[in-house]
Amino acid sequence: MTQFVFFGGFSVMQPDPGLIFWTSVIFLLIWFVLGRTAFGPIQNALKKRDADIQHALDEAKRAREEIGKMQSQNELLLREAQEQRTAILKEAKEIREATIKRAEEEAKAKVKAMLAEAKTDIEHMSLELKTSIKNELGNMALDIAEKLVRKELKSNTENVELAQKLVQEIKFN
Repeated sequence: MTQFVFFGGFSVMQPDPGLIFWTSVIFLLIWFVLGRTAFGPIQNALKKRDADIQHALDEAKRAREEIGKMQSQNELLLREAQEQRTAILKEAKEIREATIKRAEEEAKAKVKAMLAEAKTDIEHMSLELKTSIKNELGNMALDIAEKLVRKELKSNTENVELAQKLVQEIKFN
């Protein structure tokens, strides 16, 4: 086996105990200096980052919970709004039906009143017509009687018979 020998008897395969000691001392010294100057701030930065991440996760969790609460509140409000809408529609329908019913009753009452007035008017007209006819018949009877009186008749019985015949023809009732 060949050994590599470098400056002043330095061998890579067989290190010198002094070299190991000084390498260890320098390593520990660098480790201590880096621990004070670099590792501490790095560790603090990592802890801060960890805390920030945890804080962000907590905030996200809280936000999700709030969103869940808001969604349930929104659903509740939506249900309440739908119930109110249903109640308003039902009330409007009842009002409409009551208004229609009232209008129908008023129309029926007006029709009855108009019919009663029309019947009364017809009765009055009928009475007036009957009275007018009776008056005309009375006038005719007077005219007939006047003509009879003027006419000379042979006997008194013929006069009475003619008058009775005329009266029977004139009877309207």
